[in-house]
Amino acid sequence: MLLLRYITEIDMPRNIDMTALRSFVAVADSGGVTRAAGFLNLTQSAVSMQLKRLEESLDLQLLDRSMRTISLTASGEQLLSYARRMLELNDEIYSRLTAQEYEGVITLGVPHDIVYPSIPHVLRQFNCNYPRVKVQLVSSFTTGLKAQFARGEVDVILTTEDICGEGGETLAEVQLEWVGAPGGAAWRQRPLQLAFEHRCIFRKAALEALDRAGVAWEMAIESEQSRTIEASVSADLAVHIMLSDTTPPYTESIQHGGALPELGSKKINMYVANLDQGTVVKELVALLRQAYSPSRSRAANVTELHAS
Repeated sequence: MLLLRYITEIDMPRNIDMTALRSFVAVADSGGVTRAAGFLNLTQSAVSMQLKRLEESLDLQLLDRSMRTISLTASGEQLLSYARRMLELNDEIYSRLTAQEYEGVITLGVPHDIVYPSIPHVLRQFNCNYPRVKVQLVSSFTTGLKAQFARGEVDVILTTEDICGEGGETLAEVQLEWVGAPGGAAWRQRPLQLAFEHRCIFRKAALEALDRAGVAWEMAIESEQSRTIEASVSADLAVHIMLSDTTPPYTESIQHGGALPELGSKKINMYVANLDQGTVVKELVALLRQAYSPSRSRAANVTELHAS
């Protein structure tokens, strides 16, 4: 009898909880429980409970909670690959076999420096909800995006500005910070070596702040390409400024202890060409509001994840 029961339990099929799996992927993609909860329209406690239930069902630790920043364990990284494929197939079934009343193209413009970490998750979530609506992403400088918007070439744009223009909506106000190579020393040099794109809207603020503080500076690297600037900064050839929590890979916020001047903040604004464009545009706008809401900050994500 005991042997029969043992064999039955082994052979019994076990099913992955797709809801918990979707929460796991959302946390991995968005950087924390708080932001994932906003995207999923769930409470933070519900997402945390689903993650715990998933770990218990697999008898694996998927998230490393020992550090202050989010990270996946080796098991979590392996599961993430499977999870994406499973959810993609799940969503494909629904998109192919259910009503497809929405289709078309929406053009979204976003400045280079705020594409990450939020926009990829917004696009993924929107595609899940409206698989036959294509979102064409345009990435440029704020000045260029506003010109395209004025010409009617884009439907929705995000901008980084000091003020919000007519018809715009401020999604968040974010602090500017100095960024450099991890453990780098370029910020200690005088004159301070700077790297900026020609049309970077943050450039003027940086130069004015340095002049007011009496810090000698030199424009060491200029380019039209953000990648060139990122590569130069990550090589510790110069420093740059960016919005908090948007630093690219291989760079970090400089802990200068007051050796460099404070930079103030910028507003992340949203402009929508036609608020009456219908359900799909309103859905995209709602996802963007969630993504850049101050309550979805990375610091809050880390705190919530560490506590869960």
